[in-house]
Amino acid sequence: MNVLIVENEKPAAEKLQRLLEKTDENITIAGVTETVEDTINWLQSNPSPDLIMMDIQLDDGICFELFDTIKVETPVIFTTAYNEYALQAFKVNSVDYLLKPVEEEALRKAIEKYKNFHTYLQGEALTQLLSEFTRNFRNRFLIKIGSHFRSVQVKEICFFYILERNTFLRTFSGREYPLDNSLDNIQKSVDPEKFYRINRNCLLHIDAISDIISYSSSRLQIKLNENIVSPDESYLVVSREKVSDFKKWIDK
Repeated sequence: MNVLIVENEKPAAEKLQRLLEKTDENITIAGVTETVEDTINWLQSNPSPDLIMMDIQLDDGICFELFDTIKVETPVIFTTAYNEYALQAFKVNSVDYLLKPVEEEALRKAIEKYKNFHTYLQGEALTQLLSEFTRNFRNRFLIKIGSHFRSVQVKEICFFYILERNTFLRTFSGREYPLDNSLDNIQKSVDPEKFYRINRNCLLHIDAISDIISYSSSRLQIKLNENIVSPDESYLVVSREKVSDFKKWIDK
């Protein structure tokens, strides 16, 4: 179990480290930070710890500021000399709320509580993983052309997009068809390993991508394969908030 300690008083941090190691020999201290800024930088630069022991009042502010700045999914045991932050703590990732000075027995119970919580999460994650394996994704879309209907195989589709509140698909061969479906619903029905919603208006197949280029304001621009035409260049810009997740999707 890797634990990050967030504590601005060195004696308190050292005592907490000793108590943690005494409580469970499998605990490893992954790091110690003293400020909100240091903690944000640490979490952005290192693998996520299994647990965070976090003091509330730090040298540069209240620890809750970091939850407003970055996404923190790691469970947290808060430690503080004040009890007025309890409600605020349980609105984030709190497993427990310990008042200083932290006593060994209280810490032991908090660690046990975390372990039970972690075991539950692992069960939930396994259930979700199994559901992904058994999930049935769409293989084709029925489209209407005048008074005729035809079926388009998903493997033929390079991207779906929205234009003037209408949804369309475009095939790798360059054909375009309107769809009587929302992009949100389409996204839920196709394989997320193959398709990614790069922005509000475009759901793109991975095989349509020929190049990825750095763009303004920390965004990315997608270049399509030569035979594929986009309705507009703006459709091929990865939204700023999606860039990090998009890179992970590409790098699988």
